[in-house]
Amino acid sequence: METSYIDSFIAVAESGSMAEAARRLNVTPTALAQRIHVLERDFGTRLLVRSGRTVRLTEGGIRLLGRAKRFQHEVRELQAATLGEDVVGGLRLGAIATALTGLLPAMLAGLVQRHPRIDIYIEAGVSRDLYHQVLHDKLDAALIVAPPFSVPKSLTWRTLRKERLIVLAPRALANTDPLTLLRETPLIRYDRRNWGGSLADQYLQQNGIHPRERFELDALDGIVSLVGLGLGVSLVPDWARVAALPQNVVALDVPGTSPYRTLGLLWPAQSAHSRLLESLLSGNDTMT
Repeated sequence: METSYIDSFIAVAESGSMAEAARRLNVTPTALAQRIHVLERDFGTRLLVRSGRTVRLTEGGIRLLGRAKRFQHEVRELQAATLGEDVVGGLRLGAIATALTGLLPAMLAGLVQRHPRIDIYIEAGVSRDLYHQVLHDKLDAALIVAPPFSVPKSLTWRTLRKERLIVLAPRALANTDPLTLLRETPLIRYDRRNWGGSLADQYLQQNGIHPRERFELDALDGIVSLVGLGLGVSLVPDWARVAALPQNVVALDVPGTSPYRTLGLLWPAQSAHSRLLESLLSGNDTMT
């Protein structure tokens, strides 16, 4: 069934950019523009208006978008209902940065081995944004940090990994008490606006620690580099790393009870991709 023109329109509408949509769909901008032109000719109305490097929907495009998404969803359900053991088709998957380099590659390798005809689009982002994209059917599933609230019954959550908090410090400070380091050494803060970083902030508050902040960022590999340069210490989850920490950085356990950063997979409870997502999960060894 040929649905690429509708898929192309949805991609442009969601990204707000012909160039970005073309990149996601792996087609040239010219080919994508031709698809939109054909749709506009067939429907007899303008669907998009260019505004500099971005595009916006016309009234006709806005009316079409909701129906187009429902059509896309129905097509996926039809495909899922008629598939045999070999899954084909596309999957829109979101993942946080640490999952892209830690958990996800091995899971994807197992999935492709079991279903070699699968086509997966992967979008990197922060947990909060990816959660809402799943909620609003812009992604089929996302590997994210557990939300700091109850997941609604319309969504399915499967925990994959729980990560305790650790203090990253220059090796020269390896024998110093971790709480003393957090109190007296400049802090390279894990971005507290995101769900993972808010857990570290919660631990600091629970222990009455008011650190001297130097940097704040949402990039754990970047934090490691800054610590290695002796610019401070950091309180972060013990994430699944591709390689060991560099020789000039040590990981110290924090005393007392600390919150865990919990990673898991989120997807709609009534998803047509549930069997495929269960297959993705079957290649993962849960770590706590």
